[in-house]
Amino acid sequence: MTVIDLRSDTVTQPTAGMLQAMTRAPLGDDVYGEDPTVNRLQAVLAERLGFEAALFVPSGTMSNLLGLMAHCERGDEYIVGQQAHTYKYEGGGAAVLGSIQPQPLDHQADGSLDLEQVRAAIKPDDFHFARTRLLALENTMQGKVLPLEYLAAARQLTHEQGLGHYLDGARLYNAAVKLSVEAQQITRHFDSVSVCLSKGLGAPVGSVLCGSRELIGKAARLRKMLGGGMRQAGVLAAAGLYALDHQVERLAEDHAAAQRLGEGLRRLGYAVEPVQTNMVYVQAGERVAALKAFCAARGVAINAAPRLRLVTHLDVSAAQVEQVLEIFAAFLNT
Repeated sequence: MTVIDLRSDTVTQPTAGMLQAMTRAPLGDDVYGEDPTVNRLQAVLAERLGFEAALFVPSGTMSNLLGLMAHCERGDEYIVGQQAHTYKYEGGGAAVLGSIQPQPLDHQADGSLDLEQVRAAIKPDDFHFARTRLLALENTMQGKVLPLEYLAAARQLTHEQGLGHYLDGARLYNAAVKLSVEAQQITRHFDSVSVCLSKGLGAPVGSVLCGSRELIGKAARLRKMLGGGMRQAGVLAAAGLYALDHQVERLAEDHAAAQRLGEGLRRLGYAVEPVQTNMVYVQAGERVAALKAFCAARGVAINAAPRLRLVTHLDVSAAQVEQVLEIFAAFLNT
């Protein structure tokens, strides 16, 4: 049985073309800065996103942590959303390893943070308080795309308040494809950006942190401290380069599949949140554990959560979306 895995877009397998690129990549020792494929990936992504420099790291969690630690010192604070990965889903790394205090705020329905609440959360310059240094946003945020006008307003606020502006762009390219813009139209509003290669883009490993030369130099030192320095990492960087050149525009197919899935579930009577990119959120209720078991027995992998997230990706076909809808329809009769 071929499993239809809707748990995340991190479960994808490398394509044949990607595997071929990985086997042909010229390699060197990246800790010495001598891996030509890593260097090319860093240069390509920095140029495409409008930054001076970039750093390839093993994971999005590390990239986010390096970004926060490069912007902030011990005793500093970053403002962030309650549901953001950098605050909720990365083991508290900024606080535990960086001694950086998070100031979490509730997200708005569209995935944004209310900028007036952000302004109010900025601490006075007083030794009683942690020093507010950074605003960290996430795009996409639970599948929602932050509007360009909002990003410009957030950039203006951080300029006025003397804050850094960081983007967890794990799914940056999903946002760009949805908006039909070049990714730089999003990243130009930030001082630094993390891009994940191993989600919708389909690479097996890796993220890239982009920023100024000074910030990336600091991040490189921190990467070594955290154990993120790799040797012949070009075999992984080659997958990222292939993804950037061949698997960005096809993200629109994932978005279309998610739309079909969401519309189909809504027709069946499920409560489905509006779909923007490759994530479908369904109110599964108290029977979600039974639904997960029912799906698993029929070759569909989902997570068990009352607010159920279903994620489409390059390994989910249009025909498989129809299969999933049939299974969800059958579950209603159990």
